[in-house]
Amino acid sequence: MKDRYSYDQLCRYLQAAGVNEAAEVAVLLLEGFCGVTRADLITDRHREFEAEGLSAAAERCAARYPVQYVLGYWEFYGHRFQVNENCLIPRPDTEMLVEEAVRSIPRGVSVLEIGTGSGCIAVSLLCARPDLTVTAMEKDPETLALAVENARQNGVADRFVPLLADAFQALKTGEALPGAPYGALVSNPPYIPRQVIDTLEPELFYEPRAALDGGEDGLDFYRLMLSEYRSVLTEDGLFLFEIGYDQAESVSALSDGKARVIRDLGGNDRVVEIKL
Repeated sequence: MKDRYSYDQLCRYLQAAGVNEAAEVAVLLLEGFCGVTRADLITDRHREFEAEGLSAAAERCAARYPVQYVLGYWEFYGHRFQVNENCLIPRPDTEMLVEEAVRSIPRGVSVLEIGTGSGCIAVSLLCARPDLTVTAMEKDPETLALAVENARQNGVADRFVPLLADAFQALKTGEALPGAPYGALVSNPPYIPRQVIDTLEPELFYEPRAALDGGEDGLDFYRLMLSEYRSVLTEDGLFLFEIGYDQAESVSALSDGKARVIRDLGGNDRVVEIKL
């Protein structure tokens, strides 16, 4: 097994395996394992680079294992986050949710995030808004530990309040959530309809299913948050959600038509803002 590839060789290998965006995955592997730059690879496509573990990493990607998990980190909103199979991989679409939160959330309030995962939303928001604190709810202890570490590495651990809890059970105990009442609730919840999940790209099968499965119609978490979590928001509180490209009308209906829908650069509905 060789631990040496040129950019062209690695591209061809990954393309033959059916990897989506094989050229980009090749760049990421060579950058991550060999310490070369993107410019180096493009200007000298045939030069071979060598690093321990490179071939094993290439094989994993060829088997459709996500390159983000192979590397163990990913960039989001200008910050680096550790990632593994305990969390959903941060995606560029979600940066729009952070942008809207940075712009819309009032100064100095406490924020609740439901389903923090890697912590990428909460941490990015805290980095951009030093006036805020975020209570980050997550039901899986290993995932929450990862988010805490990402908050520490990005220098915002003092304003990141980890909360180990199941969103469907958290309010039933009658105990106050830390930081409540909140001026805003932010979430990129599971929103893929259950029957659709098995039709997605193979790489998604390695991500936690609980972070994808939004119930039969994909709307379970929106129903929960818009009904039960109003009680932990201030009178003028704010909901900010990422949504699926075809869910704006449904989520707006759940909010009595009070939703403001923000589209992404591709023209798809992406974020919903609901003011109480």
